[in-house]
Amino acid sequence: MADYDKGAILVTGASGGIGGATVALLCKKGADVIAAGQNEQKLEELAKQTGCRTLAFDLTSEESVAAALGDLDLWGVVNCSGFGGEIATPMETDISVFDKVIAINTRGPLLVTKYASRSMIRLGQGGAIVNVSSQAAIVGLKGHISYGSSKAALDNITRVSALELGPSNIRVNGVHPTVVMTPMSAWYWGKPEIEGPFLSQMPLGRWATVEEIAAPIAFLLSDGASMISGVALPVDGGFTAV
Repeated sequence: MADYDKGAILVTGASGGIGGATVALLCKKGADVIAAGQNEQKLEELAKQTGCRTLAFDLTSEESVAAALGDLDLWGVVNCSGFGGEIATPMETDISVFDKVIAINTRGPLLVTKYASRSMIRLGQGGAIVNVSSQAAIVGLKGHISYGSSKAALDNITRVSALELGPSNIRVNGVHPTVVMTPMSAWYWGKPEIEGPFLSQMPLGRWATVEEIAAPIAFLLSDGASMISGVALPVDGGFTAV
C-alpha cells in the first residue's frame, strides 16, 4: 500500500498558507484530503485546484467538532489551525486574547485529536497525527507570551497523545516552523528592526516558505516516518539550535 493510500487525511487551517500548501502537496501525492478552515471561499478554490474534499466545523466548539468528526473515517490528521493573537509582554497581555489563542491553538487541536483518534482506533488501521507547533514553543520570543504558551501546551498534547495512542499504532508528532512571511506575519516580522536582528541569529538567514513546512508534514505522515512518534521537529533554519 502506498504512503498516502491508507485513508482520508484531515487538514485543519487549510484556508491558511501552510495548511493550503499541505493540502496541495498531499493531493499531489495521491492522498484523499479533507480540508477544513474558516474561509469557505478559499476552501472552495483549494478544492477546485487540488481535488480535495472540504469540511466546515467550528474548532472552538466541542459540539461542532464532535458532529463533524464523530462518524468520519480518518487515517491521518494535520492540526494546522492557528491564531497569532497579539504582540505583548506578560505585564501588558490582554487575557481575553490569550484565551482566544489557547482556544484555537491548543484546545482546538486537542478536540480534533479526541474525536479523530476515536475514528482511527475504531477502524483499526493505525494512523498519524501531525501538530503544527512553532519555534516559539522551544525558545522564548519577546512579545509571544500568548502564542508561545499555546504552542508549548500543544507540544505536551503531542507527547502525551503519542504515549496514549502508540499501542493503537497511531503516531503523533509535531513540526516547529520558523516564520513564514505570510500577510498574517508580515505586519510584525517584516519590520526592519525586527527582521534584521532575528535573521542575523538564524544560521540559514532567511524566512521559510510554506512549501518548506508542508514537506516535513507530509514526511511525518508517510511510511518513511513509521518509527517516529512523539518528536518535535524544528523547521527553522537552525534558529533554535543557536
